[in-house]
Amino acid sequence: MAKDEPVLLLSGGNPQIPKGEGDGPVQAYIAAVPGWKQDICRRVDAIVTERVPGVRKAVKWNSPFYGAPDGPPGTWFLSYHCFTKYVKVSFFRGTSLDPVPAGKSKHPEVRYLDIREGELDEAQLADWVEQASRLPGEKM
Repeated sequence: MAKDEPVLLLSGGNPQIPKGEGDGPVQAYIAAVPGWKQDICRRVDAIVTERVPGVRKAVKWNSPFYGAPDGPPGTWFLSYHCFTKYVKVSFFRGTSLDPVPAGKSKHPEVRYLDIREGELDEAQLADWVEQASRLPGEKM
């Protein structure tokens, strides 16, 4: 994808970004997110980066993924994805967090946090990020 080409927005305004490892693809994803959701994605990325020094980043399946710096390659503790009315943060070992995030998944250990405009609880997110980064990552 050339730098001057517009990014295709998928359903809910989620950017279609090529798969890639590192901070660059994640920043390209965030830059392409429309409206108020971009601020949420920027804050989520900043909180993860601040609370987990050396965090590994990637974009897979049109979503940013975050892995513990000392975790096995290809393992991740958190991801997020834009929907029309919220940004869905996925904690892959969410049932091990205290308190457990409310959003349930068909996958037994996964829990979700749906962040709507003006509803980001940064302190709670930071606590969950720290907890999640110390748990075994999910292989993807």
